[in-house]
Amino acid sequence: MSLRNLTPFLMLDHFHVSEGAGFPDHPHRGQATVTYMLQGSSQHEDSAGHKGTIETGGVQWMCAGKGIIHAEMPVHAHGAPDPRGLQLWVDLPQQYKMVDPTYQELGPEQIPVAYPEGSDGPVKIKVISGKSHGLESPVRPLGGCWFFHMIFNKKSTIFQDIPAKWTSFIYILKGSLLVGDDTLAQEAFHTLVLSSEEGQSGVRLTAGEDETEFILVAGEPLDQPVFQYGPFVMTNREEIQKTLLDYQMGLNGFEKAHSWKSEIGNR
Repeated sequence: MSLRNLTPFLMLDHFHVSEGAGFPDHPHRGQATVTYMLQGSSQHEDSAGHKGTIETGGVQWMCAGKGIIHAEMPVHAHGAPDPRGLQLWVDLPQQYKMVDPTYQELGPEQIPVAYPEGSDGPVKIKVISGKSHGLESPVRPLGGCWFFHMIFNKKSTIFQDIPAKWTSFIYILKGSLLVGDDTLAQEAFHTLVLSSEEGQSGVRLTAGEDETEFILVAGEPLDQPVFQYGPFVMTNREEIQKTLLDYQMGLNGFEKAHSWKSEIGNR
């Protein structure tokens, strides 16, 4: 709870979905959801007409804007491990909260991969959004947000540029990691919030052991209040009340709230 609303970030969910579970039809407004699959796959479908499957190593970047209803249902193949992944909720700048929904999906082969020490080196970086070591992702989110999956096959050190004064954090998936001048390695499943002091242009990262993986996420802080009611994220109580009314009445982005039903969410 101490990390709640680490602007512009609202939530990071490391999910593991067992058979019979999923996320059937539900709405969003005022935020973006970023779903990145670490293992297995997940189907999706939304009221704007998008549908498909996010495969292992693929990403879906959905800007809910003024309103969308969608379903997210992990795929359970016989004998295969349960689907696992990450979902990040990102607050939208106030001027974008009521835009039309947009959607980008990249398969694993469409995500650029940077090799800071050469293609034969021990480090590779999947550039899900933003820029790293000369490569830039095709994802164009509203508001500044960078998202990297960093994979160290062996102990090594790299430096990652981050725009000055951005909020940034690391979530360790595997192995251990030393940040900057730290001498104590941080272990898997810990979240590390990085400092953003004047003059800092990035961070030095050292794998504490072979086979270390983590995500690094950075975003431009938003100078606005966060007023959240479940999947609705606005800037004050009145906007939330208006959102609830729009959803109830089927207005202003929620025209299909009571008529649209996904195929995957009701199977």
